[in-house]
Parts: sequence; structure tokens; C-alpha cells
Amino acid sequence: MDVQYVYTKKRHQLGQPTNFTDRPTDILAEIVPNLKLLENFIYRNPVDTAVQNSIQLSEHEVNTVCYNTESKGINHTEGGWPKDVNMQEQDQVNRFRKKIEKDESYLTSLSYLIQSLEIDLQQNNAIDIHQTYFQNKLSNYDEPFNVKTVNLYNHQSNLNQMVNHMSWQPDGQRKIAVSYSNLEFTPIQTNPIDSLVWDIEDANKPESILKSNSSLTTAEFNPKDTNQILAGCTNGQVCIFDLRKGSSSAEQSLREFSHHATVRNALWLQSKTGTEFFSASADGKIYWWDTKKLTEPVDKLLLDVEKKKIALNMH
Repeated sequence: MDVQYVYTKKRHQLGQPTNFTDRPTDILAEIVPNLKLLENFIYRNPVDTAVQNSIQLSEHEVNTVCYNTESKGINHTEGGWPKDVNMQEQDQVNRFRKKIEKDESYLTSLSYLIQSLEIDLQQNNAIDIHQTYFQNKLSNYDEPFNVKTVNLYNHQSNLNQMVNHMSWQPDGQRKIAVSYSNLEFTPIQTNPIDSLVWDIEDANKPESILKSNSSLTTAEFNPKDTNQILAGCTNGQVCIFDLRKGSSSAEQSLREFSHHATVRNALWLQSKTGTEFFSASADGKIYWWDTKKLTEPVDKLLLDVEKKKIALNMH
């Protein structure tokens, strides 16, 4: 029997608060048991039930599409030489190669290709591109992932200090430059924090201590001269350290021509001389420097945030 009760309300009553009260129960439907049906109930004795306890197996076969293959060879002959150069004459070939190698466009193209090749080689050395890391189930791996600490570089004067930047010495050498500074909103420190140069094979003590009149926020090795280190300071100055002349002091830019806020990043410029670099600061400006004249920047790329806001408001 289908029991249904429809409750209706007027439109203006919808959304009104509900008030519940106690009231006697109302019997809407009552189904009395039929005792005559009990006479038709039959007990099953015995009861037979079929049970299958063997493992259920299934088989499925798939045949891939067949492709016909064949082996072919290719004969490569060196070409592309000018008509006046006989590739069989080694003297002519050497003279032509020396001429091309002095061309500036050749050097630029070669440098670009070497950088791209180096990136690909480093990626192949870092990970096996043919290795299957993930199976159908993410919980099953060919080998477990883990990280192991090889060395812990700690200096007594730099305990509990923040590392802001690290730079590896180029050309596969084994030094790292680490800049320490505290960029949080704390009172101005009277004594700057020392930055360090470590030999990765010796974690007992730093190889050099980079001292400045202000804590360093960044440190970068010069790719042309691996003994030079470019650094930016919390007071806005930039400085150059030369590991051959001693690391206790540095050549710094003049305070009045430097940034007026913390140097956030400093980057060497890819040039022939290897003496130019950029510095970016929290004051919204980028300076172009040359180590030959470090007293003041060569040029200033003004990216002042406040001036940009004013220009936008004018439009």
C-alpha cells in the first residue's frame, strides 16, 4: 500500500522560521498481520547450497599489428666545401678552417650550440631517460627514492644564520660560494654576517671568508675568471672578491652611487671581457656595472615602482 502525505503552504509562508511543538501521534496507516498466511510457510530440511572454492581464472590474448621491416644502408660523403678548397688537400682544409674559426658569427653559433649541448648532457647524466619510474600502481617503483646527506658545511660564526644564495665554481672545480644574511624585519645589525667559500671535499672549515661592511645577499663566481666572486649587499652596494688577492676585503662600489635598498640579485653579463654584470635591488632598479670602474654603474635601468604607479594613474 502506497502511503503519501502532501504538505502545502502558501507562497508568502515559504522561508518563515519553523516552530516545533509537542502533539499526540496520528496513525496514518495500520497493517494487521494475516495469521492464515502462516499456514503456507514451509520449513526446508535439509537445505542444499552449492559452493565453489576454486580460483576463478580468465584468459585473454591480443596480437599486435605486424609490420614488415627491412635494413638499408647510406653512404655519407663530406661536402659543403667551397669550390676553391680541395678537401683532399689537408693544407687547404686547415687554412679554410682557421679563417672560419676567426669569424665572429662562427664563435657565437659555436658558443650557443655548446651551451645547448651541455644542458642536454647534464640532463642525461642526472636521470636515465629510458628508465621507467612509475608502473601501473604508484606504490610500486623500480627503486626507492631517497636523499642522502654527503657533507654538512657549518661554521661556528654562522650558526643559525640564513643562507640566501649559493654558487658553484665553474669549469667543474670544487668550490662553492655561500652568502649569509638575515632579510627578515629585525633591528639593523651592527656586525655584518660573514659569507664563506667552501671546498666541497673539506667540510671541517671554510676555505675563505668573504668580509664586507654589510652582509651579502648574493654571491656569483665569474664564468670567465673563476677566482672572482660578485656579491650584493644588504645596504645596496655591490663588491668584487678576488680569491688570489685574499678574501678578507673586497673592492666595493661607492655608497652614494649604489642602490638605496637591498641588492636582491647580481648576475654576470656574458661578454668577451667578462668584467660586466647587472645588479637588481628592492628599490625597483637595475644597474649595469663594469669591474674596471666599480665606483659607479655604467648605466641605470630605472624600473621605479612608484613612478610606474604615477604614470598609470595619469592615464
